Amino acid sequence: MSKTPTRGLGRGLSSLMSDVSASAPDQNRPSTERFIPIDQIYPNPHQPRRTFDESALADLTASISEKGIIQPLILRRKPSASGQYEIVAGERRWRASQRAKLHEVPAIIREFTDVEVLEVAIIENIQRSDLNPIDEAAGYKQLMEKFGRTQEEMGTALGKSRSHIANSVRLLTLPETVQDLLSKGDLTPGHARTLVGHPKAGALAAEIVKKGLSVRAAEKLAKTAKEPKPAAPRKSKTKDADTLQIENDLAAHLGMKVKIDHADGKENGQIVLHYRSLEQLDDVLRLLSGS
Repeated sequence: MSKTPTRGLGRGLSSLMSDVSASAPDQNRPSTERFIPIDQIYPNPHQPRRTFDESALADLTASISEKGIIQPLILRRKPSASGQYEIVAGERRWRASQRAKLHEVPAIIREFTDVEVLEVAIIENIQRSDLNPIDEAAGYKQLMEKFGRTQEEMGTALGKSRSHIANSVRLLTLPETVQDLLSKGDLTPGHARTLVGHPKAGALAAEIVKKGLSVRAAEKLAKTAKEPKPAAPRKSKTKDADTLQIENDLAAHLGMKVKIDHADGKENGQIVLHYRSLEQLDDVLRLLSGS
């Protein structure tokens, strides 16, 4: 009995990426490029990228102001509103076009499902090395949790190893302060992985950045910080002969172990009696009460 082949991500990368590729258009497919009013376009709520480099965005705005948009945006019709569109690929161009005060932008309208929209957004950004490690990890997590994708499926489709996907998602367990350092590029994923699950991850991350430590040095620092310091040996207190004699005399008289701790250089201290049974405790109480 033959098995049904497992379906890959969405419609497959070759099909999805043909819609966002900057290469020559498919001659067998009629072009649907048109100009869409910019106020009818909305960002994708599942966009994995949460941060946009202001310097790069300013450069793109200047380029669009001078030469216009060379590569059209990829849009789909917004499911919840007629006459409105949702960005599949090209949010940076849309943001820069707003800053350049354009009234409309060139776009290609395609029919995509929610899963395919997220896949294209992740694929486009990852292939252009355009996502920071935290946004990349958040995209993977969305695919797994929201759309039921496995690490193996994503690794195969995106050209990444399963371990890369797993290690990437683990970065989301780090404290927000460490994730911020990753997003800004102050900390590399290699450094951050040494801190996953560490109780002092935030403090160690700051130290790694401050000292400019290598990944190997960061591993050593994390390991050292986890190891508890050996407890300082307790100093044995040597009792003088008089104290020992009193302990022995009382022990013989009471029939139980007696310990005297006399404060150094002072006249106060404490006596500890160790009884073996309730009967012995009663005997001590009778002696103390004089009965």
